[in-house]
Amino acid sequence: QVQLVESGGGLVQPGGSLRLSCASSVDIKSIYQLGWYRQGPGNVRRPVATIRNTGGTDYAKSAEGRFTITRDNAKNTVNLQKNSLKPEGTAVYFCNGGVNYTSGRKNYWGQGTQVTVSQ
Repeated sequence: QVQLVESGGGLVQPGGSLRLSCASSVDIKSIYQLGWYRQGPGNVRRPVATIRNTGGTDYAKSAEGRFTITRDNAKNTVNLQKNSLKPEGTAVYFCNGGVNYTSGRKNYWGQGTQVTVSQ
């Protein structure tokens, strides 16, 4: 069982920056893929950025060049640095961890953290 706890959300002005952090209850080296997803009001949950335990990363088009996802193996955290924030980025951001078991991959989710981009 993996527990993920997000932190760092809040209110930020357009053009500002925010750093989200997600703490894992287990050694993140055992988690194949960690990622950040967002869900706006009335929308489905969509990936923002993911990072594999090999270090490979993927970003949504809207995040490329503005967001950076990193893993800190010593602290068992995955972080998302968000720069040049836009109002359309207002959403609940969820941390996700994908673990490979012999029976297949299981996804774990945090409880989410609200990010509001507004004047």
